[in-house]
Amino acid sequence: MRRTLTFAALTGAALLVAAPFGAVQAKDSTGCGLGSTIFAGESGVAPQVIAVTTNGTSGNQTFGITSGTSGCDQDGVIEGDKMASMFLGDNLDKVARDASRGEGENLESLATLMGVERRHHVAFYQATQRNFGTIFASENVTAGQVLASLRQVMAEDAVLRRYVQV
Repeated sequence: MRRTLTFAALTGAALLVAAPFGAVQAKDSTGCGLGSTIFAGESGVAPQVIAVTTNGTSGNQTFGITSGTSGCDQDGVIEGDKMASMFLGDNLDKVARDASRGEGENLESLATLMGVERRHHVAFYQATQRNFGTIFASENVTAGQVLASLRQVMAEDAVLRRYVQV
């Protein structure tokens, strides 16, 4: 028993020390729930482990999902929306450049992450180019603002509205 506790403590300490040196760290791998709310903005292994553990206790993550609280969504979308938001956060300037031209691999990636079928990619590209000033309203626009504006543009487009939940 003592050996097991010692091993667990050493492993935990090694993970805490090694975490900052990892090649790539996920932006948020904790999901939603009370733990994610409490530790929002924190980084590193320890806060993530505590947040995930807290999320999994007492059914608070389940409650968050069913009630739409604690950072949880009720719509059941797991990957696309979050991935599109993360992608935009990391590639906002590149997506803006592609949108201004109405083509490009970053715009293609965003369309795919938003669930736009390949056959409607051209309509997506054209809509972003036509509405560039609305989608990228200022030079200080955030990824969240871009995504909200883009959804609005898509909702108003006869072809693209099917990809936006209203």
